[in-house]
Amino acid sequence: MTTTQKLLHLFYFATFLFLLPLSSNCTDPLGNFCNNSNNITNSQTSANINKVLAELLANASGSGFATASYGSKNDQVFGLAQCRGDVSADDCKSCLADAAERLPTLCPKQADARIWFDYCFLRYDTQDFFGEVDTGFGIFYWNVENVTEPERFDAELGKLMDGVRKQAVAPGSRGLGKGESKFSDFVTIYGLVQCTEDLSRLSCAQCLAIAVANFPNFCLHRKGCRVLYSSCYVRYELYPFFFPLDASKSMVGTSAMTVVHP
Repeated sequence: MTTTQKLLHLFYFATFLFLLPLSSNCTDPLGNFCNNSNNITNSQTSANINKVLAELLANASGSGFATASYGSKNDQVFGLAQCRGDVSADDCKSCLADAAERLPTLCPKQADARIWFDYCFLRYDTQDFFGEVDTGFGIFYWNVENVTEPERFDAELGKLMDGVRKQAVAPGSRGLGKGESKFSDFVTIYGLVQCTEDLSRLSCAQCLAIAVANFPNFCLHRKGCRVLYSSCYVRYELYPFFFPLDASKSMVGTSAMTVVHP
């Protein structure tokens, strides 16, 4: 059985095709996950979720990352908030505030909930997930247009991804790697990867490897791709999408999205 066949066998796919700008601002969620097998059973859990969210906002808005826990035994809640490493403190704060407001509304009954934005990620759970690689649920975006010279493009993209992944696991990187590669006189490939800061360097490398390994399954020869897991984020485009931006480059295109469930 091929890798693609195994993936299709193991996971449930819900696919949506639509037109949208490939660069979303922080007020547009990229997706969310509500775990229906982990429901809120009492008011104390709800209160603990609120306290965790408040602590995450207070601590992550300035630093870009925070974990928090509150409660005890079955009512204990664990939370994590992280902003994309290249965004400003103001954009980080705004994005996390939006995430903390929306997530309990999107997942009103679930004690395991997650939300992805372009600029930030937020999650909480009654299970301790700190330091664990989580690629069970994924969101994939890809540009529906194919590149020219696909074999040469894939080789150049591979080199770029190798470089930014090495950056992400280097000491002091905070799990972030970004860079660009000139494919031709008119085309530059831009890439960014990031792990949640609770991961070890080895776990970060593992998460990024899984994300990039899915490129052939969803993004083969595509002009752009985003892979969003709970533990890491990988993206490449043919326009600059990380800061500082080049305003002269176009950021609009046609994309498709796939959600992958365990």
